[in-house]
Amino acid sequence: MRALVLSLALATFAVAIPAASAAPQDNPEVVDKRPEVQALLDKLAGHVKERGTQDTEAVAVIDQLLQEFPKSGPKDRDAIVKGLDKCFEVKREQNEEGVFDNRLYLACAVSLREMAPESAAILMKWIGHKSHRKDVDLQQKLIQSLGKTRDEKGRQLLIKTLDDKTPAIQAATAEALGEFGAAEEKIRKENFEELLKVLMSVKGLVDADVNDTISRERYDTISAPIISSLSRLSGQKIHDPNEWQRWWNKNKNEAWAPVSG
Repeated sequence: MRALVLSLALATFAVAIPAASAAPQDNPEVVDKRPEVQALLDKLAGHVKERGTQDTEAVAVIDQLLQEFPKSGPKDRDAIVKGLDKCFEVKREQNEEGVFDNRLYLACAVSLREMAPESAAILMKWIGHKSHRKDVDLQQKLIQSLGKTRDEKGRQLLIKTLDDKTPAIQAATAEALGEFGAAEEKIRKENFEELLKVLMSVKGLVDADVNDTISRERYDTISAPIISSLSRLSGQKIHDPNEWQRWWNKNKNEAWAPVSG
C-alpha cells in the first residue's frame, strides 16, 4: 500500500501522506542494523551515482526503504534518512530555468515526511538551500513534509519561511503550519496569528490598489491555504478574512477547544 501511495504522490506532486510513523525503539522485537537495510542503501547509492540514468531505479529503492522504515530500529532509521539526505547532494541536468531534473529529489522529500523525528533536521537543511532554491516544486514538497513531522524547530523555520517572496512557497508554508492543529493551544495561537498577519497584510495591499496585479496574484495563491490552516488550528469554519480578524480579536486571549488537527 505504501508503494502505491508513493508512486501516486510522485506522479501528481500533490501529496497527502499521513503523519510520521511511531518510533519502534521501545519495541524489543525490532532488530536493528539489519543487513537488508544496508543492502538497500548500497543499492540506492549505486543507482544515484549514475548521473541520472538510473534515477527511476533509485526512486524504486527509496520506496522500499520507506516500507522498511517503520520496522527499523534507531540505527537503521538514522541510516535511512542519511541515505536520502545524500541524494540531495548529487547534481542532475538543468533546464532553461536552472532547475535540476528533480525526480530523485522529490521522491526523497515526499518519503521523508513519514520518517519523523529523524527526518526533520534533513528537511530543514534543504529548505532554501542554495543548491535547490530555484526548484519551487521541490521546495514546496520539503516544506509540506516538514509540516507533517510537527517538529518544533521545524515550526520556527516555517514561520520565517512564511515571508518568502515566492507566493507558491508561502502557500506551501501556510499549509504546513496548519499541520499543528492538534498541538497545544499556545502553538496553535502562534501559528494562527502569523498566518492571519500575512493574510491581512496582502489583502490590505489588494484593497488599497485594485490595479496591483502582483499583490492580487499573491493573495489569490495564498488565501485559500491560509484560510484552511486557520480553520485547522482554531476549529472554526470562516471564509472571509475580515471575519477571521474579528474572531481573532475576540478570542485570542480566550481558551480554545481542542481540535483534531
